[in-house]
Amino acid sequence: MRRLRRDSLRPVLREVEISKKDLIVPVFIDENIKKPVEIPSMPTYFRHPLTDVAEEIGSCLEKGLRAFILFGIPSYKDENGSSAYDENGVIQKAVRNIKREHDDAVIITDVCLCEYTTHGHCGVVRDGEILNDPTLELIAQTALSHAQAGADIVAPSGMMDGMVRAIRSRLDSEGFEDIPVMSYSAKYASSFYSPFREAADSGFSFGDRKTYQMDFHNSDEAMREIELDIIEGADIVMVKPALAYLDIIRRAKESFNIPVAAYNVSGEFSMVKAAEKMGWIDGKAIAYEILTAIKRAGADLIITYHAKELAESLK
Repeated sequence: MRRLRRDSLRPVLREVEISKKDLIVPVFIDENIKKPVEIPSMPTYFRHPLTDVAEEIGSCLEKGLRAFILFGIPSYKDENGSSAYDENGVIQKAVRNIKREHDDAVIITDVCLCEYTTHGHCGVVRDGEILNDPTLELIAQTALSHAQAGADIVAPSGMMDGMVRAIRSRLDSEGFEDIPVMSYSAKYASSFYSPFREAADSGFSFGDRKTYQMDFHNSDEAMREIELDIIEGADIVMVKPALAYLDIIRRAKESFNIPVAAYNVSGEFSMVKAAEKMGWIDGKAIAYEILTAIKRAGADLIITYHAKELAESLK
């Protein structure tokens, strides 16, 4: 076997290789700030003000990165997350700003209520219970407002049953039949999300999200979730988190003839950055190996905070 492992032969025989087109860059847009602010639990990653988000996208485009997923931090929150579907909300304004300057950028919008609600949950809350069906109308309205602003893809992340059907129906009825839905289909109730909740100001004020996010002990359940979303009209399905869920990515890819995305989440990123800061690892080398593993498992697209730092070394 060693005959095929010489330096000159390794690149020729490589089965899987990461490229820039595989990567989606997360972008946090904060309506409350005037200049970029580093996220303490995600070293080297920033929240950006509305005024410079187009510039941030432009710098990524110069590196050869083409696709972006946007998360908003609004100036106003209420019980129903009305800023999420306001036509002048932070994401809606950001999409319009970006598209005016960079129409070639692929803009994906996260469709959820947690960043916009005072309680921090992903749906309508009554008497301490997160309600599924009353949430669907708000999610559909949010997706529509993103499409109207110019989003190329909408990505519902709240794990409400029926969310893909509700969004697909609303988009189609309003003339946006061509806007794809990238669903967070298999989203686990994971401890790997903690840094993101600081980054997006989306921590919850009571309970947890286990009534709507999946139990990480289960894999068959993930296949049922993905199948239901495909039936409802999802164009791309997602597994989140990625690194500890490579088996789920592999099962999804083998089971369904549809593009599979994986979210290399904040906790996975921050652990690499913390170890790198201590001098224990080569952070870029580890990041590249992680992303390669995610693609090798079957992911067609990878949302990752490592995208910018690795872009220059990727084809």
